[in-house]
Amino acid sequence: MESLRVIESWPVPHAAAAVVRADGSVAGIHGPAGHRFPLASVTKPLTAYAVLVAIEEGGIELDEPAGPEGATVRHLLAHTAGYAFDHERVMARPGQRRIYSNAGFEVLARHVEQACAIPFGVYLNEAVFRPLGMADSSLDGSPAAGGVSTVADLAKFAAELMAPKLLAPETVAEATTVQFPGLDGVVPGYGLQRPNNWGLGVEIRGTKSPHWTGATNSPATFGHFGQAGTFLWVDPEARAATVALADRDFGPWAIEAWPPFNDAVVAELARG
Repeated sequence: MESLRVIESWPVPHAAAAVVRADGSVAGIHGPAGHRFPLASVTKPLTAYAVLVAIEEGGIELDEPAGPEGATVRHLLAHTAGYAFDHERVMARPGQRRIYSNAGFEVLARHVEQACAIPFGVYLNEAVFRPLGMADSSLDGSPAAGGVSTVADLAKFAAELMAPKLLAPETVAEATTVQFPGLDGVVPGYGLQRPNNWGLGVEIRGTKSPHWTGATNSPATFGHFGQAGTFLWVDPEARAATVALADRDFGPWAIEAWPPFNDAVVAELARG
């Protein structure tokens, strides 16, 4: 796809991108497909997927208690447990505010470890990476932001999100539906959003502005971006997903570069 060539102009040492169709086929890939990039918060959808596998396997339940008093696994996945961004200080009652929280995902991973008696990194590998053939992916740190992967591997994960084999389609549909609708909150780097729609481990675009996706991405678009200069989105209306990885921290360059890139991808997809 010609639109992917735009990454050559990004002010980054290395970048790679891929577009995946709803049938799992790769519409285009550009850049070093096997280069391992730190994912930062693009780790969260991977962690969430492993948590959903644990739910389907009966290891835990979506609405069982987890985290601060009154919170559940669902609250933790949807950033509504009340934890602060980077530590386990409770800032709000569960379900009252959308507070984006790395700490919440770390608590979530510990909850799975305790319930399933397996280190979370091992569980993630066994539940997601290995069955999808993501041989170059690993969790090298926090389950909130310590993932490392390649564009080729994340293209496989994007295909799974559109046509799930590891989870029931109903589970993925729930995960990509707004949880606790109407809550406001901050999208890091983009300010307060009213509302700040979120599913289970994925952000849902809705009508947010400004935003890291394109202006032509549908409101149903879901995914995540990371402070390492990485993002993954799935647009159900475009029937496609896009992964872009770079090795320069998120900042003004990304705010400027990502939306027109995503709009160009959507436009090229529409042209067929």
